[in-house]
Amino acid sequence: MSQKENDFGLSAEEKEYLRNQVEETIKARLGREALPDDVPESAILQEKRGGFVTLKKRGKLRGCIGYIEAWKPLYQTVREMALAAAFDDPRFPQLDIAELPELEIEISVLTPLREIDDPEIIEVGRDGLLIRHGSSSGLLLPQVPVEQGWNREEFLAHTCMKAGLASDCWRRSGCHLFIFSADIF
Repeated sequence: MSQKENDFGLSAEEKEYLRNQVEETIKARLGREALPDDVPESAILQEKRGGFVTLKKRGKLRGCIGYIEAWKPLYQTVREMALAAAFDDPRFPQLDIAELPELEIEISVLTPLREIDDPEIIEVGRDGLLIRHGSSSGLLLPQVPVEQGWNREEFLAHTCMKAGLASDCWRRSGCHLFIFSADIF
């Protein structure tokens, strides 16, 4: 099933609402103003869903954090992950107000995780990947291997390395592979 065949149920208006929530939440934090706290009328936005907020500056990653699983309503997940991507991603300094005009926002709404036994079913561009081995885990969103030009084995290797594991860890027993899809906008 391709990403386009998944029915995430989000309308153009709901996607625009979420994009606006990312902008408004970050701007409010930077301006030391009250954060948005309205509750949208949309039932879909109130559903518990996993999601990520990715911030880019001039096409380069500037922050990306999310919830893999559905812990909170989608609108709350997006607001919280907007703040986390802007101010708590340990790979980057906190976002500065001068960066706002150059910021690109990408939101990924996730399907539930599905454990797989056969890595051959992973389709680059369709599937996101989570690898767990012991207490280590690494996750890459579906768009990452496409942006990097990776094939399936490179995708698996980089996900292992993101978890702090050997690049071939995915071949070992005790390693668990999970795939998911995402509505990326």
